[in-house]
Amino acid sequence: MTPRRLLDEARLALMLLTRLPAGQLDDPAPSLAQARWAFPLVGIPVAIIGWGVQAGGASMGLPPLAAAILALGAMVLATGALHHDGLADFADGIGGGRDRARRLEIMRDSRIGSYGVLALIFAIALQMASLLGFDGGAPLVAFTFIAIGSRLAMVVLIDWMPPARPDGMGSLAAGGAWNSVLPGAIALVALAPLLGLQAVVAVAAMAIAALVVALLAQRKIGGQTGDVLGAAQLSADVAGWLALAAFAA
Repeated sequence: MTPRRLLDEARLALMLLTRLPAGQLDDPAPSLAQARWAFPLVGIPVAIIGWGVQAGGASMGLPPLAAAILALGAMVLATGALHHDGLADFADGIGGGRDRARRLEIMRDSRIGSYGVLALIFAIALQMASLLGFDGGAPLVAFTFIAIGSRLAMVVLIDWMPPARPDGMGSLAAGGAWNSVLPGAIALVALAPLLGLQAVVAVAAMAIAALVVALLAQRKIGGQTGDVLGAAQLSADVAGWLALAAFAA
C-alpha cells in the first residue's frame, strides 16, 4: 500500500462523511470498504471546527449556551448533518415500521416523521447540555476523543454486522481488511492519557450506545445500513459527551 493510495482512501472518507474540501480522486478510486479505516480520523477536523467555534465564541464574550449552540451548528454544517439524518431515519423506521420490509422502506424515505424529530431533539439537547457542563468550555482533547470514538463505532458495526440490504453505504463499506479498526483504536489509546479515567468511562458509554443501536437494528431489520451507522455514530457521540460531562460537573 503506497502513501498516495492511503491518502486517496483518507480523502474518500472525508468526502463521504463531511462537506469539507478534499480535492478530486485519481482513477482508479478506492472503494468505501478500503477507505473505512479512515472514518474515525475524519472526526479530527470536525472536532477542531467544533472546539474552535466554541472557544472563539467564548473569547468574544458570548454566553456559554450560545457558544455551545454555535459549536454544534458548525459541526453539523461540517458533516452535512449526515449522521443526524441517519438517526432520524433509523428512529422513524424502527418506530413506525410494522415489519422488516416496511422499516427499510421508511428509512429510505427522505421525509422525517415524529420519531425522527424527537430523536434529533433529544440528541441535540443532550449534546448541548453536556457542553455546558464544562467550565470555560470543553477542551480540544474531549472534542477529538468523542469524534474519533463515535466514528470508530461505525467501523466496528460494519465489521460485525451484515448489510441489511444489498445496496447503500452499509453494503458498499462492508468487507475489506479486518484491521480497519486499528487506526481509530490507536488514536483513542494515544489520547486516553490526556483524559485519564474519563476516557475509560467515555469509551464504555460510547460502546454501550452503539451496541444498543446495533442490537435493535439486527433484531428489527437484520443488519446494518448507512442510517444504522449514522444512528450509531450520533448515539455514541451523545453518550460519550454525557460521560465526560459527568466528570466535569
